[in-house]
Amino acid sequence: MAFWFLLVVVAFAFAICKLLFMFIPSNVPSIDVDTSDVLDDLNQTKENSFIYVKERVAQARKAQKVWAKSSFKQRRQFLRILLKYIIEHQELICEVSSRDTGKTMVDASLGEIMTTCEKITWLLSEGEKWLKPEYRSCGRSMLHKTAKVEFHPLGVIGAIVSWNYPFHNIFNPMLAAVFSGNSIVIKVSEHASWSGCFYFRIIQAALSAVGAPENLVEVITGFAETGEALVSSVDKIIFVGSPGVGKIIMRNAADTLIPVTLELGGKDAFIVCEDVDVPHIAQVAVRGALQSSGQNCAGAERFYVHKGIYSSFVAEVVKIVKSVTAGPPLVGKYDMGAICMQEHSEKLQSLVNDALDKGAEIVGRGSVGNIGEGAVDQYFPPTVIVKVNHTMKLMQEEAFGPILPIMEFSTDEEAIQLANDSRYGLGCAVFSGSQKRAREIASQLHCGIAAINDFASNYMCQSLPFGGVKDSGFGRFAGVEGLRACCLVKSVVEDRWWPLIKTKLPKPIQYPISENAFEFQQSLVEALYGLNVTDRLRALVDVLKTLSEPNTSKNSKRTD
Repeated sequence: MAFWFLLVVVAFAFAICKLLFMFIPSNVPSIDVDTSDVLDDLNQTKENSFIYVKERVAQARKAQKVWAKSSFKQRRQFLRILLKYIIEHQELICEVSSRDTGKTMVDASLGEIMTTCEKITWLLSEGEKWLKPEYRSCGRSMLHKTAKVEFHPLGVIGAIVSWNYPFHNIFNPMLAAVFSGNSIVIKVSEHASWSGCFYFRIIQAALSAVGAPENLVEVITGFAETGEALVSSVDKIIFVGSPGVGKIIMRNAADTLIPVTLELGGKDAFIVCEDVDVPHIAQVAVRGALQSSGQNCAGAERFYVHKGIYSSFVAEVVKIVKSVTAGPPLVGKYDMGAICMQEHSEKLQSLVNDALDKGAEIVGRGSVGNIGEGAVDQYFPPTVIVKVNHTMKLMQEEAFGPILPIMEFSTDEEAIQLANDSRYGLGCAVFSGSQKRAREIASQLHCGIAAINDFASNYMCQSLPFGGVKDSGFGRFAGVEGLRACCLVKSVVEDRWWPLIKTKLPKPIQYPISENAFEFQQSLVEALYGLNVTDRLRALVDVLKTLSEPNTSKNSKRTD
């Protein structure tokens, strides 16, 4: 089954790539990216992080002032050059990601290549439309006016991104920022800085090919002090990480009152009703939990299965998980890769131990391939756990690993209550033979993303915003909302038929105001907003009558 699944994924990816070529005109130039000595070229943080980051941001700010005047034609060409390079160098990009984070090539293709290509093609097809002025209605009192919303670049965007998908996590904020006319400074994770340097070279080469100013995009690395310096220097910050660090980011951003977008992970519920095709959903469930060794912000972490199919679902999942082998993806054929950080494997084991101590039971585990003794802790076997409940840390804390805790429910109301019993609120997946039933359940779950009879398809639809609520953060990236979040949103009102009609204050409210100014306002309000035609016409007559009267000011009366 694993072989056939891999074959289907590869064939699907190939078909998608062929389709993407349709978006690339024949005159798009190719770029050469030097792959040698990438580590030596990394922008390592100097001794004084604050000064170092300030310098980088200052350079990006100068570049942005030039780029803000660039045409959408030039920005689209930048995207096409990137898209062409990505399609032609998929294996290289995935291999770099795999070497730095331990994920399999298939996981890298799904999470790095396809998501990034989706974002680029959406920006190519719709991005300009959503950044052009948007005209709005003015209302009854302003019929002689036109109103519009303009979207201007904010300036320098700062992004602090996580290590789990190093390619996409750099490209995701960069694409939106650059296409909307901003510059961006990205702090990559210290756990994925090697790959970050190489991916930065791709961006530099593409920018150079379209004549963009140097330093428009900067990639830096470092630790907490580097992130703090970045937050204090930019015009907006995007952060992908943990709730604890997200709160620190917010406190620091408060000093300069800059907007913040926080994506802080999740504890996504995966709800399975009794009227589903169990073997099919079991495969989806395992993919949702084991993709990139479970190291996904929107990974499936809590499984709620109707009691009518609970036993058969668990049996099917166990059968699949037992066939999964973890190991070094570039050394041999393995279904699942490594855990990026050794200490995280220890956390996963701690969560499992806590669940076992409270009555849970492991009913199935995958295997770990033949690896060196020193690398054993980098691999955590996929694990299926039953008899779980919400007193266990495994059902409350974000695991970020290949663990499937499965709990049964009796009614839809119980499933909803269990799914909402979490401090996180990023996403959910609901499966039912009735589309209506699945929608009704999903609509009552307190989260930012919902997939009906599917899993994680939302993120592959880059026209949709991505983000959550509660401890999963706030704000959105991707979609129209994410693109416009990189903009200064400006409201503009002007005369519709200027210079034939110009704004002029009615005499009763010109200074000094007349005695009947308030009566005039009362009549005007009723003429514009009255609930029936008769009242509005009567009020309109009063307005015209007031305007025809001599303008006697209150001050004149007091003087007399």
